[in-house]
Amino acid sequence: MSEPNHSNIQDTSPLGVDLAASIKRVATKVQLIADAVNGLCHDRAQLEGKIEDAQQRIQHILSRLPEQSDGRQLNLLGQVVAPPIPEDDNEPTTH
Repeated sequence: MSEPNHSNIQDTSPLGVDLAASIKRVATKVQLIADAVNGLCHDRAQLEGKIEDAQQRIQHILSRLPEQSDGRQLNLLGQVVAPPIPEDDNEPTTH
């Protein structure tokens, strides 16, 4: 009860040759599509990583923002800014 192995039979008729050529073309196209899909999956994984990094940087910046009620100067770059001296704000006037 074994089935005959059809893969060893070669059909050299014009229909068989055309069919074999069509199968080969389709197999090549399927391989190209599979390669493209793998490339897209890789690109997507890289972009997801970049998005996560950007979200972490944004969250870090947002965590450094002062509360709305805070009147201090906003310093997102981390540079030390000397607080203003109150006396300098009131220049003497001559009336």
